[in-house]
Amino acid sequence: MANPLSPDVLVDPVVLTRALVDIESVSRNEKVIADCVEEVLRQAPHLHTERHGHTLMARTDLGRKRRIVLAGHLDTVPLNNNFPSTVVDDLIYGCGTSDMKSGVALALHLAATLPDPCYDITYLFYEAEEIEARYNGLNLVSEAHPEWLAADFAVLLEPTYGVVEAGCQGTLRARIRTTGRRAHTARSWRGVNAIHAAGEVLRRLEDYRPRTVTIDGCTYREGLNAVRIAGGVAGNVVPDECSVEVNLRFAPDRTEKQALEHIHEVFEGYDVEQTDSAPGALPGLAAAPAREFLAAVGAEPAAKLGWTDVARFAALGVPALNYGPGDPLLAHAPDEHVEIGKIRDGAATLHRWLAPR
Repeated sequence: MANPLSPDVLVDPVVLTRALVDIESVSRNEKVIADCVEEVLRQAPHLHTERHGHTLMARTDLGRKRRIVLAGHLDTVPLNNNFPSTVVDDLIYGCGTSDMKSGVALALHLAATLPDPCYDITYLFYEAEEIEARYNGLNLVSEAHPEWLAADFAVLLEPTYGVVEAGCQGTLRARIRTTGRRAHTARSWRGVNAIHAAGEVLRRLEDYRPRTVTIDGCTYREGLNAVRIAGGVAGNVVPDECSVEVNLRFAPDRTEKQALEHIHEVFEGYDVEQTDSAPGALPGLAAAPAREFLAAVGAEPAAKLGWTDVARFAALGVPALNYGPGDPLLAHAPDEHVEIGKIRDGAATLHRWLAPR
């Protein structure tokens, strides 16, 4: 198959967005798109390119004083009658248009067309962001090639609708368990209903008042919600066990340990089992490249409400921001789309920031 990412396509980030969307790359099926991107990167004489699994790293080595990372994931959520892409007026529709192949297009466009940026740049195009962390390309690279992630500053080209979204929330999931005693429902007074006992767990969630935290001018809204409930034995048995799974989205001024302590405080008296956790990331606005990037964008930053891979960079001491042309409210939607104007604006912004001075 001829590579659809031809030189003529690479020079236009809008055409490139559509070409990337038209390469199906649902998580765990990124080989074809990774092969196409790798071929493009290896043809660029100003880049040193390496591959790990279906994750690609390409970097300039121009001896600049600072290095920045531009990173984007190649995978998408499963298709939903939205493949291949279509264009209606100023909108490109299709799976991954917003999250985040329009962002990937900006990075790949720069990688192919900007041989002498004012910073040294490491481009990362990685696999499996949309599924469990154990498959995530950045997670795997952090273990196998941590030097690939070394930088003074990083930009994740996540959908932000053309504004800077700083840092990210942390996320923690836990199961809150209630217990009882089994009995026949015809003689229910002989048992203790564990599902009924979960009512107090739900009341505490209903009464919960989440924090709003402002850090470096960015306001993070926390949230604690039940996301799953499980219990029951049979249609004629009083159940002896029930669990309510909760998800806490916490501001980056809390550590994972503090977030778990907070869950224990809210559900004091109950058995709490943590099932998943990922740290947040502080805004990272003080780094010199970040200030210059904000000047190029020309708008005030906002807090990132959600978790992104900026947290991986923050854990390594690399300040990182989210910026991309897609609308985060459209991510994973069946009518997912991106505005052509936002793609062109994003490309112009990155050129202003990274072009030689």
